[in-house]
Amino acid sequence: MKTIPVRLSNQKSYPIHIGMSLGGLGKALRPFQFSRSLLVISAPPIARRYARPLLAGMKSAGFHAQLALMPDGEEFKTVRTVEALYRQCLKSGLDRRSAIVALGGGVVGDVAGFVAASYMRGLPFIQCPTTLLSMVDASVGGKVGVDLPEGKNLVGAFWQPRLVWMDLSVLQTLPDREWRTGLAEVVKYGLIADERIIRVLEKIDLSGLRRNPAVIEKIVSRSAGIKADVVSRDEKETRGLREVLNMGHTFGHAIEAVTGYKTYTHGEAISIGMCAAGRLGVALHSFGNGDLERLKTLLSRWGLETRVRKALPRAQIIRAMARDKKVLSGQFRFVVPEGWGRVRVVKGVPQTLVRQALSEVGIS
Repeated sequence: MKTIPVRLSNQKSYPIHIGMSLGGLGKALRPFQFSRSLLVISAPPIARRYARPLLAGMKSAGFHAQLALMPDGEEFKTVRTVEALYRQCLKSGLDRRSAIVALGGGVVGDVAGFVAASYMRGLPFIQCPTTLLSMVDASVGGKVGVDLPEGKNLVGAFWQPRLVWMDLSVLQTLPDREWRTGLAEVVKYGLIADERIIRVLEKIDLSGLRRNPAVIEKIVSRSAGIKADVVSRDEKETRGLREVLNMGHTFGHAIEAVTGYKTYTHGEAISIGMCAAGRLGVALHSFGNGDLERLKTLLSRWGLETRVRKALPRAQIIRAMARDKKVLSGQFRFVVPEGWGRVRVVKGVPQTLVRQALSEVGIS
């Protein structure tokens, strides 16, 4: 078990508890003086596996926790889903001191967090991630929101949880594809901040990782710790520090949007996006060709995409990139690697270099 602090201003700091049990969350919530009525937001396949021990633990801790289900999948990360959950909050009798618990992956966490941020002008919020992707990335940092057809996460807020509660045993039920999509973000953390993560992933495969709880805890703790450190120094992306977490995301989010969030998982799209960002780094002389090949080899080793499966219209990808939140004054902003464990943010990149980066991943 390990606890990582996310240190924020204005008494908003909170802990990330790693290696806990789902049934222990209720007891951990007692000191917060929440109302007895809580709402757990989840999706059906997740709730079937994990809701019972979580709800039982809350009941034994004296809480009356109700379960609200949202449809499963990125395509349901919408304002319409949020509106339905508002009505569930009302039906459940939540008040200003009632907490909302997100039990699920990144989609559930983002949606439930946005409901918490906006219902009655803000309710307490707890993240209980159940996928590797949400443990290492989505559950930490307070970014919550929904997609529009035009782009990913265009509606949202910064709303920090009161705590993040990770039961690593739930990862054993994940299908291989969900492990891989989470590992794309783990690779990202190694690329932006700690080459030791890369070395670990180069020495093990998925079957070996599944059998090694110590390594799982190591990569989850280190990845979440890197994000916690960045968020602590730049909570709302006002200082330009948090932007490094977007490595591969400008390209990846565009791929997700153009394919309707159905063809690629988030991690698969980010894997492709990191390859494009790597090619941009090569063009800007901050990343070597050998480094790019090492990155592609590692991603392929884990069964992740390095190119799009089918041709995508470059014009549509560029239009989707232009709607990205990181575009300022009409200029694209990209995170590019400078070796291993170091990145920088560049702007004003010539269109010819952007097209070269897209060609690297099969978009031309």
